[in-house]
Amino acid sequence: MTADDADTPPTPAPEGGAAGRYPRPTVDLDEAEWVWRDLAARATRVPVRDEEVRLAVIAGLARCTGARYGDLLRVTVEDVVLDPPDAGTGAASGGRPVGGRVGGGVVRVRHGKHRTVRDHPVGRGAAVVLARWLEVREELCADLEGSVPRALLLTVHHTHDNGVTVSKGLPITAQGLVLSWRRYVHRTAAEQGARRRPLPTRFEQVRRAWVAARAAADDGR
Repeated sequence: MTADDADTPPTPAPEGGAAGRYPRPTVDLDEAEWVWRDLAARATRVPVRDEEVRLAVIAGLARCTGARYGDLLRVTVEDVVLDPPDAGTGAASGGRPVGGRVGGGVVRVRHGKHRTVRDHPVGRGAAVVLARWLEVREELCADLEGSVPRALLLTVHHTHDNGVTVSKGLPITAQGLVLSWRRYVHRTAAEQGARRRPLPTRFEQVRRAWVAARAAADDGR
């Protein structure tokens, strides 16, 4: 899957406007789009790394909505609705499309400390990644005892807390997302070698490239 299979790329931000007020430099839009294409492609590999599917969801949603980690952690399965391209059949509960190929969808995000609710359209590329994650998520929750978490983003590995093993399939924390992104940065650096400069260690530096591009597109309307 490529970016052409996904959402229409945002309009590039004006030169020099990407950094904004964020203290660490924001990557340019081309670099952010490379991250999205790479993660979207990784999410379709067989066998797939569950962690990379989750990262692809994070990148896809950040690209479509501008959401921060804190916003994404509040998204539930019920907040995601995916539709097949021949819409009219609706969507099943939990965001699953009712047969056919995934066409797009809508995600509800509660933004900021005031949790302002906004419904954002999701392009086909992000919807495909979300559909794949819902399959992975179901497998992660299969062995859980009790009720299944409502959070969209869950842990993909067993973790340890003070000598106690914590099962996978539980809601992930912001720190967990930070560590997951850093593992991806180290992995791509090892794979790409000198062909590409290393990615920033903070996903925020990538997210803000999409936010700036979207703001520039809105200003140009």
